[in-house]
Amino acid sequence: MAESNELRQVVARALAQVLDLQLPKLQAELVERVLAALPAPTATPAAPAAVASVPGNLVQSVGSIHAGTTQKEILRALLDAGSSYAARLALFVVKAGAANGWQCRGLGNDDAIKDFALDLNAGPVAHSYQNRIVTPGNIAEMDTRFVDRFGGPANEQILVLPLVLKDKVAALLYTDGGSEGLLDASSLELLVMATSSWLEVTSLRKQAQKEISDAAPSIDRAPAAPVQTVNSFADPFAAHVPKHIAPKVPEPEPAAAEVVEVAAHAGASAASAPAAAADPFAGMSAEDADTHRKAQRFARLLVDEIKLYNQAKVAEGRRHKDLYDRLKEDIEKSRSTYQKRYGSTVAASGDYFQKEVVRSLAEEDVAIMGANFRH
Repeated sequence: MAESNELRQVVARALAQVLDLQLPKLQAELVERVLAALPAPTATPAAPAAVASVPGNLVQSVGSIHAGTTQKEILRALLDAGSSYAARLALFVVKAGAANGWQCRGLGNDDAIKDFALDLNAGPVAHSYQNRIVTPGNIAEMDTRFVDRFGGPANEQILVLPLVLKDKVAALLYTDGGSEGLLDASSLELLVMATSSWLEVTSLRKQAQKEISDAAPSIDRAPAAPVQTVNSFADPFAAHVPKHIAPKVPEPEPAAAEVVEVAAHAGASAASAPAAAADPFAGMSAEDADTHRKAQRFARLLVDEIKLYNQAKVAEGRRHKDLYDRLKEDIEKSRSTYQKRYGSTVAASGDYFQKEVVRSLAEEDVAIMGANFRH
C-alpha cells in the first residue's frame, strides 16, 4: 500500500512538471482555435494596414472630434475620422421629414452630395431612420438615384448610421467600402456616438454662456422672462435647407425639448400640439422653470457620458437585466455630481437624474436595472 502511494506521488510530480512545460503551448493553441472559430469581422481581410491598430486610431479619431468647437468643425471631423474606417462616406441632414446631402468623403469633392435629396422611405436608410439604429444593407436596396449618380462598393455592402440628438435623428451617415472593401462598422458606430454626445456638450456650453450673459444686471432694463426657441442654437446647415421646402417662420418651442439645431425636425413635433401645452413647467415662475430645464439638461448630459464610455456594459446589462450592478460606480458618481448642483434647488423634486437613467440606459424598463437599483 505504501509503495502504491509513493508511486502515485512520483507520477503526480512528473505529470505536474510536464504540464508546466506544455501549458503555455496548449494555451496558445486554444487561443488560436477560439479566434479561428469566431465569426469574421465586418471589415474584410483586405482592409488596409491603417485599421490594424484600431484602439490607438480610435482614440485619436475621437480626440479630433472633441477638438471641434463649432458644429461644423465637429461634423467635418466626423467625416475626416470616418475615412479611416470606410472608403466612402456621405452625411445627410434630416429636416422637415427630408434628408439632404451636406458633405461627403470619397464620392468626389467634399460638396459632391450637397443638396442631394435622399429617399427616406425604403431600404436600410428607412430602417435606420425609423428605428434609430445602425443598419447594414446591400447597395441594391439604396435609392436608385444615389446609385446612378455615385455608384456603389465592389462588395455591394453598405452601412447607414443615424446621428441621434435628444432622441431624434438629426442626420444619417451613409458608408461603404468602395473598391478596397474598407468598412469597419464598430469603429464607425463609436465615432457617430462620440459626435452626438459632443454636439450636445458644445450646445449646452453655448447655451450656458448665453444664459450667464443674459443674467447680467442692468439698471436701464426691466427683467423679462426669456423665451427659448430651437433657433437659439446656431444652425450649421442653414445654407443647406432643401430647395423644394418653403421657408417657415420658426415657432417657439419649450426649452425642455432641448433639440440641438443640427437635429431640428422643423415643425415635426410642434405641429402636433401647441408649445404651451407641451411645456411641463408652464405653471411655474420663469426662474423656477429655468432651473428645472437646466437640471434636465444636466442629467441628460451625465447619463449620455455614462452610456458613451460604457457601451459594452450597457449592452450586457440590458441583456442580463443587471445594468445597475455593472454601472453602479459610474451611476453613483454622476448622481452625486447632479445632487451637488441641483439637490438643494426647486428642481430636486423632479428627480431628473433618476428618470434619465431609466429612460436612456434602461430604455424605460426599470426591470433592466436589476434588483439592486433603488426606485
